[in-house]
Amino acid sequence: MNKSLRTTIITIIVILLLIALFVTGIRSEQITMNPAGTVGNTAGNINNSGLFCEYNGVVYFSNPYDKGALYSMSPDESNIQKLGSAPVELINAGGDYLYYFQTAADGSAGLGYMRTRNGIYRSNLKGKGAACLSTDTVFSMQLVDNYLYYLMSDESGPHFYKKKIDDSEEILISDTIINPACIEGNTIYFNGTEDDHELYALNTSDDSITSVWAGNIWNPIVEGDYVYYMDVANNYRLCRYSLSGNVIEVLTNDRIDTYNICGDMIYYQKSSSQSPCFKRMHKDGSNNEVVAEGIYSDINATSQYVYFHAFETTAPTYRTPINGPVVVSTFDAAMNAAFENGK
Repeated sequence: MNKSLRTTIITIIVILLLIALFVTGIRSEQITMNPAGTVGNTAGNINNSGLFCEYNGVVYFSNPYDKGALYSMSPDESNIQKLGSAPVELINAGGDYLYYFQTAADGSAGLGYMRTRNGIYRSNLKGKGAACLSTDTVFSMQLVDNYLYYLMSDESGPHFYKKKIDDSEEILISDTIINPACIEGNTIYFNGTEDDHELYALNTSDDSITSVWAGNIWNPIVEGDYVYYMDVANNYRLCRYSLSGNVIEVLTNDRIDTYNICGDMIYYQKSSSQSPCFKRMHKDGSNNEVVAEGIYSDINATSQYVYFHAFETTAPTYRTPINGPVVVSTFDAAMNAAFENGK
């Protein structure tokens, strides 16, 4: 083989290798789209800061014992792993990725924390390859198919957007407060905030908004035919409304601060100056009982446990099994994992 032919062959091989590397690089940057029907988290969790999110047998959570850093574990609290260092909330999961609102820590947290920024981030399911999709301050966020619907606010007021998960598209839907937590089918249900507290529906196929029911409600959660909601006109008691039967059922006359639907149970915080407490009942309002005395917030649920903490503090975090007898204990697995990662 003469020198000229050898040089030509080598040149061709190098060019082919460069093309292969270029194509591989492009593919590695492509974001895999989600299957139809993807929803990032439950409405109840999102309405309670989205600190826990269960997806494909893995629980992703904000560890209260490690400044809210992103961790993962099995639903039984085994196999705990640290995925990130920055504090997170509004955790969503779908397809190959996690989405969350990252809250920047103050300078006292160390140089690593000083470099973090507020904003919406996307990472893989191991917490790697985190990319900032927006630096907006977000108050609620839900993944629906291939879009993140989120509510943010700036000096000009509230804005409700949807953003494609590959960051290729961003659409302003409304300059009003819309909470996208509740998704049923291809519809986001939310209560009005401007002129009324009616139940509204946003069709995610075309982003059209229609009024569904002229109630006076707050934080609706739609499950099948029922709309669970806080009854604004009647001291924020918890009710449910049948969409097909046009019937209201009062589930409890307790004034509530927040609630979450967990399987066949509803967990809620009773608001009372004399006897505040954390309670639970079945979804039809039966078997109402006290879980813990005191004021608690951020009620988050996985398939096995309900997690909650005292108002205005995140640690200790408590949990009790969703079903069966009430057995309140501290979330020691998260505390031990934080200690191990702090070594």
